[in-house]
Amino acid sequence: MGNNENGALHGKQLGDKILSNISKVIVGKEQTARLLLTALLADGHVLLEDVPGTGKTKLAKTLAKSISADFARIQFTPDLLPSDITGLNIFDRQKNEFILRKGPVFTNILLADEINRATPRTQAGLLECMEERQVTIDGESYVPGKPFFVIATQNPVETTGTFPLPEAQMDRFMMRLSMGLPDRAEELAILEKYMDKEPLAELESVLALEELATAREEAGQVFVHKCVQEYMVDIVEATRKGEQIVMGVSPRGNLALLRCAKAYAYLDGRDYVTPDDIKALAVPVLAHRVVLGYGSGGTENSRKWMEQLVSNIPVPTEEFKS
Repeated sequence: MGNNENGALHGKQLGDKILSNISKVIVGKEQTARLLLTALLADGHVLLEDVPGTGKTKLAKTLAKSISADFARIQFTPDLLPSDITGLNIFDRQKNEFILRKGPVFTNILLADEINRATPRTQAGLLECMEERQVTIDGESYVPGKPFFVIATQNPVETTGTFPLPEAQMDRFMMRLSMGLPDRAEELAILEKYMDKEPLAELESVLALEELATAREEAGQVFVHKCVQEYMVDIVEATRKGEQIVMGVSPRGNLALLRCAKAYAYLDGRDYVTPDDIKALAVPVLAHRVVLGYGSGGTENSRKWMEQLVSNIPVPTEEFKS
């Protein structure tokens, strides 16, 4: 068995281990958890968009606790300042010098709760950290954390007192996911699980940061056949055409799809990407990067539009292994 196949096998074991740990706290939502883990391995960030009470914050905390990583949370409000996120230099009278007081971005996993409640200026405070993996304070650059993974949440229904994320900020998120409400069986399972205990408090870490770094390297070695690459380009090009399209997917979006496809296949125990991986990822990775014309609707409509677009593009049928 080659190195790539060994790495893929390790990816399946790693994925099953973390997802099993998450299931001790979160009932159902296996695909959402898998996509969240995919984005983490692909070195991206995630926007969790759903109504309150669906478990967005708990899922973020559960993933962080499953990995022995530093975790921080920011509650976004209209009066939050950029320095409240990044930190600032404070003058120490005793030492007669400025001391850096680090903000919550100096962590590994950052939960940006209700990000659309902060002003655009404060939202922009995260831009450099998310894209460049660095924080600039008074002209000095610092590394926020390695790895650095942002999970932002927002409520798409309640818009009073909110500031919609601009396209430039939306494009910084590798995926936009939705938890969705549980079905009847899941609702009963939640009541049973939380009847006499808090599972999150008892959860233990199952992955070290060093293992995560190795997994990222192995995921990067997953093979992507030329015909799968062409399939990806067909989808992306299709998002740039049509009367209702204001803005299609950028090359950055296509590269995000590539990295996610490798990580997704790796977690499935394969050392090659298939068209089914691309189909599974097209909506969460690409839909939020498309700007539809006036009157075309919001998040749900963009998802449906993307699903329809992908279903109309011919799927390659070649052998995809290297």
